[in-house]
Amino acid sequence: MSLRGTINFARRIETGLRARFNPVRRVLIDARTPMNYSVAAPIYRAMRDDSRVAFYFTSSEKPGRQADIFREAGCGARVITPRRAFPMKFDAYLASDILWARLLRGACRIQMFHGVAGKYGNVYDSPEFSMRDWDRLFFINSRRLSAFVRSGAIDGESRAARLVGMPKLDCLVDGSLKRDEVLTSLEIDPARQTVLYAPTWSPYSSLNAMGEELVEALCAKGYAVLVKLHDRSRDPEYMHSGGVDWCARLEPVLAEHGGVLAVGSNACPYLAAADVLITDHSSVGFEFMLLDRPVVRIEMPKLIAETNISPDYVDLLAAASTSVTSVKQALTAVEYALEQPAHLSEERRAVAREIFYEPGTATQRAVQELYQAIELDPPG
Repeated sequence: MSLRGTINFARRIETGLRARFNPVRRVLIDARTPMNYSVAAPIYRAMRDDSRVAFYFTSSEKPGRQADIFREAGCGARVITPRRAFPMKFDAYLASDILWARLLRGACRIQMFHGVAGKYGNVYDSPEFSMRDWDRLFFINSRRLSAFVRSGAIDGESRAARLVGMPKLDCLVDGSLKRDEVLTSLEIDPARQTVLYAPTWSPYSSLNAMGEELVEALCAKGYAVLVKLHDRSRDPEYMHSGGVDWCARLEPVLAEHGGVLAVGSNACPYLAAADVLITDHSSVGFEFMLLDRPVVRIEMPKLIAETNISPDYVDLLAAASTSVTSVKQALTAVEYALEQPAHLSEERRAVAREIFYEPGTATQRAVQELYQAIELDPPG
């Protein structure tokens, strides 16, 4: 038996003994950004009251930022360093990005994914490397599952593949988020027409090309403007934000006109609050279609090229949105969208069906799969 085989055999023996003699299962959630955590958060919230399951949190790549990354997990969350996690025994390991914390004693490795826009397709959509080391792959849609098989990342009959959906989006369709309530919590009059600007991260995004001008113009038109920056657009590194402090740049403009710079890592409440979304090429553009409200898409050809987005995803988003290339065109498109919100409704619904597997019940499936992975029966 090889050294790796011997190690895996020893890990299986320990796992079996723990399952038999230890009633508490340990689950480790690993995240690079607050947004990564928000993907796993619905599972944590659904299971945290089960005394048989203990959740832990770490950031294998950004341990110095753990307090910020897991801020929304609450003050009682067991946040531990990667160094402390290394020798501990975990029954399951959850990640929503291509992360791989070193765990001496192994775990059932579960990949949840975090985006649907097709960015960096050779990594997230059609990997150029094997994903067979993952014990479970919680696919958001059958489109990506099929792409993994075609690229050779997994086998066609992979036992790891699970069609789950995207748990964090259940709240967009289950009625738990109310537009007026979210706006009131943000101190925005629900009577105002509300526009959400949510660009992707990249020095080639619309944020760098025209973001400040667009926000100023929307405010000048009298709209209630929400801006949801991607977590990485808050990072000072050039490759993430273009080297601009966007919070410092945009907050004064928004504050002057009663707008809001979103602080939460989960975009869903802000999506629920908006009448119209403006984006370039980001997962939120697809997510907003679950609400069947108008999307204005800013064409950014260099962004598409530099972030290796498949033309299929560009075409999907373009077909269900109004495409613009300037601030002036964006303002015109927003005005039309507010007057004719049903325009492209059929296209939006079709794209949402293509991209999201059975939204509204994804958390339930993910929780069931996790209980199975840690060899526990669900409560009740």
